[in-house]
Formats: sequence, C-alpha cells, structure tokens
Amino acid sequence: MRAQPMAGDTPASVLPRALRLLEQFSDRRRALTLSELSRRSGLAPATVFRLLGHLTDWGALERLPSGQYVVGVRLWEIASLAPRGNGLRQVALPYLEDLYEVTRHHVLLTVVDRGDGVLIDRLSGRAATEVAYRVGGRMPLRSTAGGRVLLAYSNPGFVESVLAAPADTEPGMPVIGADETRRVLADARRQGAAVVRRSAPSKTVAVAAPIFDRSGEIAAALSIVVPGSNTRVHAFIALVRTSARTISRSLGAPT
Repeated sequence: MRAQPMAGDTPASVLPRALRLLEQFSDRRRALTLSELSRRSGLAPATVFRLLGHLTDWGALERLPSGQYVVGVRLWEIASLAPRGNGLRQVALPYLEDLYEVTRHHVLLTVVDRGDGVLIDRLSGRAATEVAYRVGGRMPLRSTAGGRVLLAYSNPGFVESVLAAPADTEPGMPVIGADETRRVLADARRQGAAVVRRSAPSKTVAVAAPIFDRSGEIAAALSIVVPGSNTRVHAFIALVRTSARTISRSLGAPT
C-alpha cells in the first residue's frame, strides 16, 4: 500500500494521528484490521487507510496476508536506542544474570514512564513461577514491588499525581487507597526495598530494590519474583538490595 498525500496532510497534522493509531496496539491487541483501528482510534476509515500507508511504507507497521496490521521491526530498532531501556539494560545485565544464577527465579528490571512501570528486561527459567508482565509491557506502580520502589524514590509531585488517579485493580491484589499507599512507600524507603504478595495469576512474592543514576535520582527498580510458598523472603531482600547497589555504582551513583 503506497500512501498518497492529500490536501491538508502536513507533518503537523499527520504525526498525532499516526501516533494515535500506533497506541491502539497492546499486549492484548497485537494484530488489528483497518476497521478495528478506525473504530478504536476514532479516525475515519479513509484517514486510517492513508496513515497505514505511511506507517507501512516506513516500516512502523507490517501488513499480514490476513489483512491485519502488526507492529513492524523498525519500531523495535528505534526503541532499542533508548538509553533508559537498552543502555541501562546493558549496564545491568551482568548483575541480573548473577542474581538469576544464584536464585533461579524471575529477575526483572523496570523503569517508570508517564505514570506506569515499563519492564525493560526479565530473566526467567522454565521452572520459575508464572508472572503477569512481559518485556516491553506496562505495569501499575501502586500494586507491584518494582512500581512501589519507583514511586517511593520519585519526587513528591509525581507521586501525588499517581495517587490522584483511580487505584489499581490487579488480579490477586487488594485495592489500597492513597493514604495506605503513602504508608507503604514510606516503609519501602525505610527498608530500602518493597515486598508484594499476590495470589493471582499464581501465588507469588516479589521483592524490589532501587537503582540510582549518577545524579542520585531513581533510575530503575530491580526485582525478583518467587513462589508464594518460599520462606526465604528476608534473604531475597538482602540479595536484591546488594545487586541493586552494585548496578547503581556501575551507573556512577554517589556512594
């Protein structure tokens, strides 16, 4: 499909609409038809048709033989250049691997983006327990261990903006209000780690600790997810905190 420019199509008008199409894709909606994209984005089918032409020509989207559209490899190529994603991951990966070798449980690396956590890496074994999030996927900040660590060390204005939004409703997690969340975040700062227990999709315990950058600001959260029956939570807290401090030093964080 070769896109043909039309009157009124300028970069300033096309870009926001093209981005609106891209944001319709998600973990649950990996392939969408033109009509689905039109309905979900609120854009006219003719407009969507033109935009899909631009996006497939550039490589942001790919068209399947079925007529559905999926995210293209070129978007991954561009996204891999993000310093908070791949750059941080390259520094942290050897320490994630060490932590995984010691524990043989899921090891996760999460950053914050516009009110959510984004999982930028995960090391997993075949025998490890089930986890709810994929690499590149978003996760709530208030109800996950990594998210709580990210919130606990963020600036107060950002924290309050997150708490002003409706509380997370995650499977296997109780819904807690803003005041209780503030107490949980204070506990995480005192302990230097956050612990979250959940009963679905499987019974798990997650332990997370903060990673800081060279300016001393929160850069990411390192976490581990173990079966809910595991009784070595305090040992895992020490392991995760030590690994997170080592990564922080590698990033040039003040000691």
